[in-house]
Amino acid sequence: MKLNNDGLQRLQVLITVKTYPLPSRKYRELVCTAGVTANGDFVRLYPINFRKLDDEQQYKKYQWIEVNANKHSGRDFRKESFYPVVDSIRLGEYIPTRSGNWDTRAKYILAKKSQSMEELYDRQSVDQTSLGIFKPKTIDDLEITSTTGKWSTNQESALLQLGLWDSPKKRSKPLRKVPYSFHYRFKCDDVRCKRNHRMSIHDWEVGVLFWKLVDAGATPEKAAHAVKSKFLNRLCGGDRNTHFFVGTMLDYPSWIVLGLFSPKIGSLPLPFEF
Repeated sequence: MKLNNDGLQRLQVLITVKTYPLPSRKYRELVCTAGVTANGDFVRLYPINFRKLDDEQQYKKYQWIEVNANKHSGRDFRKESFYPVVDSIRLGEYIPTRSGNWDTRAKYILAKKSQSMEELYDRQSVDQTSLGIFKPKTIDDLEITSTTGKWSTNQESALLQLGLWDSPKKRSKPLRKVPYSFHYRFKCDDVRCKRNHRMSIHDWEVGVLFWKLVDAGATPEKAAHAVKSKFLNRLCGGDRNTHFFVGTMLDYPSWIVLGLFSPKIGSLPLPFEF
């Protein structure tokens, strides 16, 4: 991290996850973006209205970006949280999925992996850790729960706000609410793990896949089960070395699954394979 002339830190971050957008009265839409630095430290960039970014600023997963940012203060006390200057985002190298690149990704992403959720709970109580990655011992299910398909009145109001300086080309399609929630059931590889964890997943790609299937003609119920098939049977299948990116929410200390890192078994070098 470097300081620039404005006293802001210039961060270099490898993007690992984006959450599905949520309405915000102040920012209209909020996306939590997280990643790691070159030495494996976890970073949260928040808030970002991702769909409003210019095309040349819309980053992908596993892409390096540079951004000016300040540590959050006040309400967001989480130690990994930075307030980004959105206009300063510059895109860097993308690490593609070609054979041989999983180890390149793992070098950064798994540099400071945790043993389990139990370890992350302990660290949270000591130093307010709020981001991490670990490999579950077993991933037993992905539960689907039907929810309302409508935003709350306050959320609808936030989405209807048009920014004073919005131009027509920056007006994105209405943000749709996925009418289901998805929760992983899993156990940790830790002697302290005495329960089957239940944790919701907020990965942007869950919502994108759901609406892609609905728009292609699937019923919402079939789309939800197709999401389950991909995120449980495929990405968490027996041939995968699946890790969970996890983090806490701003208003609650509880943890959620932000995304997956799921290379095929045998594609990572030691010690990352185990």
